[in-house]
Amino acid sequence: MLTLDHLTLIAPSLEDGAAHVHACLGIDLPAGREHPDMGTHNRLLRLGDDVYLEVIALNPAAPPSAQARWFGLDDQDAVREAWHRGHRLRGWVARTQQMDAVLAQHGHLLGRKTQLSAGAAPPYFFAIPPGGGLPLAGVAPSVIDRGQRPPPIAAMPDLGARLARFTLEHPDPAMVQDLYAALGLVHAPQVEKGATFRYRAEVRMPGGLRLLY
Repeated sequence: MLTLDHLTLIAPSLEDGAAHVHACLGIDLPAGREHPDMGTHNRLLRLGDDVYLEVIALNPAAPPSAQARWFGLDDQDAVREAWHRGHRLRGWVARTQQMDAVLAQHGHLLGRKTQLSAGAAPPYFFAIPPGGGLPLAGVAPSVIDRGQRPPPIAAMPDLGARLARFTLEHPDPAMVQDLYAALGLVHAPQVEKGATFRYRAEVRMPGGLRLLY
């Protein structure tokens, strides 16, 4: 089973990403953590009991990664181009405890199982397509299996943000819905017809409903 775990905002820099979230939601993002294997870092925002937002970017202080980075972050020109076109919330991550079984069926789409370190914590696993791009350019989710690691959301401060609606606009919604059904996704984005492919998240804040894109 694949279940919505978190939304991913892919930024040219962590400062750009945090500023965009502040502009959209009126909130300052708490610090996140570094990913030594990937040469990236993030900031995180709790959006409920079991879903959160990740803002992720290359870490300029990290050495080059020995492998393709996740979320297409090796191609910084493409990251900046998407950012300047207003495509910032560009992907999402689904969790599973059966990654081997999921990839046996869908590895051609979702990528290869990659073990990642987390300091003193047990390792976790992430499916990364060849070259490090987003699965199906972001239409399909990235997949994580945390193994023996506890969910990170319990340690995140609760700033009152709640995900009210997560939407994918796409020129061919039937294709996307068929894909999500084949993947057996739980709490997948609501799929609507749109002129271009893009994600939008409605987030309920203490002051009212705000839009993140």
